[in-house]
Amino acid sequence: MSTTVTKTRTDVDRKAALPHPSAPPQAAGRLRLAASALRRTLTGGAALLWTALVVVPVYWLVVTSLRSRTDFTTDSPLALPGHPTLANYQAVLDGDFATYLLNSVVVTMATVALTVVVALMASFAIVQHGGSRWSRLTFRLFLLGLAIPLQAVIIPVYLLIIRMQLYDSLLAIVLPSVAFALPITVMIMVSFLRDVPHSLFEAMVVDGASDWRMLWSLAAPLARPALVTVAVYDGLQVWNGFLFPLILTQSGDKAVLPLALTLYRGQFGIDVPATMAAVVLSTLPMLVVFVLARRQLVAGLTAGFSK
Repeated sequence: MSTTVTKTRTDVDRKAALPHPSAPPQAAGRLRLAASALRRTLTGGAALLWTALVVVPVYWLVVTSLRSRTDFTTDSPLALPGHPTLANYQAVLDGDFATYLLNSVVVTMATVALTVVVALMASFAIVQHGGSRWSRLTFRLFLLGLAIPLQAVIIPVYLLIIRMQLYDSLLAIVLPSVAFALPITVMIMVSFLRDVPHSLFEAMVVDGASDWRMLWSLAAPLARPALVTVAVYDGLQVWNGFLFPLILTQSGDKAVLPLALTLYRGQFGIDVPATMAAVVLSTLPMLVVFVLARRQLVAGLTAGFSK
């Protein structure tokens, strides 16, 4: 009897010690609302900061290109131009801008084409013969290229280009650019091709298809999103490249757009509005490419990494 009474009292005391059942849900709800409000505030602040970091420089770039040299020194940097003018764009187009633009287009297209073709073939071989020791070694060598900084090997590259008698030519820019674009391109392509069902390749083998047929009829069409992704990425890197053109060329007719922007610097100063106009014109081609390929670019960035 005493044992029963003791247990009853213990249960009563335990229930009395518990808080009111309606209190914890209310407190938890208030905490969730506060956490949600804080999360929205932080997200909005981060988005506003990112917008300011991106939009403000672009805005300053455009409005500066529409000012005259006199207005640039007197007007507020972020104010709208009081007397907007297209004279800076006219001065840039009347110069050798077309030559620099053509050189950049040739270098970028040649580099992207060679990089994509070589990387596709190398990635296909690595994936198809993944169990081979030589295949794994080749893939590791490509990955090793990611750890080699461009600035560390610029002198050997310069001496190699001299020995090959390619100095001061567009090919001198293309070949090293391809070499340094291959590691990241091969890594992305291998990650994408590994997700292609192996049964598709086996079916083509049963039908008597060769490796070349499987590469161009199956692997290349299926890897189109990844190909567009690496093409846009590599093209952007080459388009904005400065070190190779600076070291491996010297003639004005071989200059590309990033190097040509330094030509607007005079003996006693720099024509900032004209330079900004040249920058705006030099970014338009890649902006058009990005807008046209944005869907394939997003698909390539989100595909191929599911495993």
